[in-house]
Amino acid sequence: MAATRVITAAAAATQTTSCFLAKRAFFSPAKKSCGGGFRGLCFNRRDLVLKSKRPFSCSAIYNPQVKVKEEGQPESLDYRVFFLDGSGKKISPWHDIPLTLGDGVFNFIVEIPKESKAKMEVATDEDFTPIKQDTKKGKLRYYPYNINWNYGLLPQTWEDPSLANSEVEGAFGDNDPVDVVEIGEAQRKIGEVLKIKPLAALAMIDEGELDWKIVAISLDDPKAHLVNDVDDVEKHFPGTLTAIRDWFRDYKIPDGKPANRFALGDKPVNKDYALKIIHETNESWAKLVKRSVDAGDLSLF
Repeated sequence: MAATRVITAAAAATQTTSCFLAKRAFFSPAKKSCGGGFRGLCFNRRDLVLKSKRPFSCSAIYNPQVKVKEEGQPESLDYRVFFLDGSGKKISPWHDIPLTLGDGVFNFIVEIPKESKAKMEVATDEDFTPIKQDTKKGKLRYYPYNINWNYGLLPQTWEDPSLANSEVEGAFGDNDPVDVVEIGEAQRKIGEVLKIKPLAALAMIDEGELDWKIVAISLDDPKAHLVNDVDDVEKHFPGTLTAIRDWFRDYKIPDGKPANRFALGDKPVNKDYALKIIHETNESWAKLVKRSVDAGDLSLF
């Protein structure tokens, strides 16, 4: 039986602005050109116009409630979590939910709730990119032990597999959205959309591919006001950064695979570097959906 539950994608009924790709509705260009912005992300206000295609434009975004609709039974091969807009139409959590809300605040989509081990992920090769449980050789995948933080992705980001990062051993991107490790105290739900602020980043090398882990905290966490950068995490969440690194380094070992590695001195980088990563991967995503680079099997809808 399919089930539908309602969650708030961001501040409901709030006008924010961002440079993103709109598919069904976007805000038409104002008389003045789009300028200013946060680290290259454009900000300007628009008038709402309905469109059927996804043009690239700097757009104002209206954040209504987003619904998630579960199809199939959890922990089955056909289980999917789809995202619906206010009219009930399917949208892509990867492409249609805005990345930035301004003032250093970003949307984060939960794929795996803390203290669970089913390996859930956005299906980047399926229409509307629903969340599903990953498989290997036709069998559902699980981590060997629970993950201790809420885990998911930053929408409108992409780690380009054709792009070598000269600062990180020349490693190429892993062809996925950027991962987020959210360190707040609450266990979240699959498909929940949180407002977060980035605090640090870890450069994981997974079988030769660069797989960034952005460490962040939800703005509604009781300790959110205490942490604004990497040093604050160590002060108010002692041992957490080391625990995150060690968890992701070792989780494949029980399956007989080698440990993952971490570049940049095996240490987390600071907030500014994390924001740089987010900006660069947002630019890569923009090239992807504009079809400036080959999408391969990835769904752009």
